[in-house]
Amino acid sequence: MDTSGLAGAIRAGLRATADPAIAQGQQAYMKSAMPFLGVRGPEVRRLTRSLVREHGVREGDALLASSRGLWNGATHREERYAASELLALRPLRGDWSLVPWVEHIARTGAWWDHVDGVAGRVRELHDLHPAATADLVRGWSVEEDFWVRRLAIISQLGRRDRTDRQLLAEVIEPSVGDGEFFLRKAIGWALRDLARWDPAWVRGYVEAHPGLSPLSRREALKHL
Repeated sequence: MDTSGLAGAIRAGLRATADPAIAQGQQAYMKSAMPFLGVRGPEVRRLTRSLVREHGVREGDALLASSRGLWNGATHREERYAASELLALRPLRGDWSLVPWVEHIARTGAWWDHVDGVAGRVRELHDLHPAATADLVRGWSVEEDFWVRRLAIISQLGRRDRTDRQLLAEVIEPSVGDGEFFLRKAIGWALRDLARWDPAWVRGYVEAHPGLSPLSRREALKHL
């Protein structure tokens, strides 16, 4: 399989779908140095998946290679969104070999859209490799790079009642006193997500941690 062909087709498809009228607004909203083409998120997902089917790419290693090609060669932000979208496809779900690449995206993307865009891949690892993934996110939670710490904190979003509460508390702890907005927001978001399934645990956690920032506390209790 010519993975460069898939990456090239995705690049061409994004450009054919581009709407310059919305690109400037997207770039301003995202505070992005990299320009946008003007393709909305749902269309990036639709186009990426459609071209994967059209090109007959079914192997995980081919999807991963295409993701790397798109990310590393990106001139516009939607190419990087497509690179992350490829990782969400079935052949790569729960694949432990994704770990270095997911971490690379978090470090080099260094913004909330890219970090949040690969959080679901770590969630899938939690389900299939619970012990190894717990160790992984514990390590990430004490990283100097706060985007990697954010990824650790939100890595269980959407696990519902499967959320490992103790692990969530452990990965939050190193960032509780950090003034970084994106960490404070991530803490609140992770707690708010769990509160839908275990409100008593979240209330108890918030009450037991007076050092939580007002933002984290407000977000955690938003729907309680």
